[in-house]
Amino acid sequence: MSFNEKIVSLSIGHQTITNWKEKGETVVFTNGCFDILHVGHVSYLSQAAKLGSKLIVGINSDQSVKRLEKGSNRPINTQDSRAILLAALEFIDMVIVFDTDTPLEMIESLNPNVLVKGGDYDALETDPDSKKYIVGSSYVLKNGGKVSTIDLVDGFSTTSIIDKMKND
Repeated sequence: MSFNEKIVSLSIGHQTITNWKEKGETVVFTNGCFDILHVGHVSYLSQAAKLGSKLIVGINSDQSVKRLEKGSNRPINTQDSRAILLAALEFIDMVIVFDTDTPLEMIESLNPNVLVKGGDYDALETDPDSKKYIVGSSYVLKNGGKVSTIDLVDGFSTTSIIDKMKND
């Protein structure tokens, strides 16, 4: 499958994942902006892929990133560029761009077996107002899935890369 074929709409993603699950695949879902792809992202995503047999990555649309208030110059890379870079990674099976503020609607549609986020979140947090709460975790758990976190690689973040570029 070419990397362009990995980038799909939510409705196609839903149909594909339903088929995968019928064949016994374990579907892992994660999401993020992935604005400037770096070694921290690649490490995190490769570890997430090991939690199942299919890895789905939801990425925030350009407008969604702007609403997250990460900075007036964000995103640096367009949603199409970010989707292509992620789809080019061998261990990612599907990429879906979402335009909502959170991936909750996508998670409810896809109903993954495993929901995963970075170690800056807490899989046990149940307060949706907490910064450590994983959006969609209650839905995934209620439907028999698992919620996991993966330790982040120290020293790598898109914000720190942008700051370094500004200061050099």
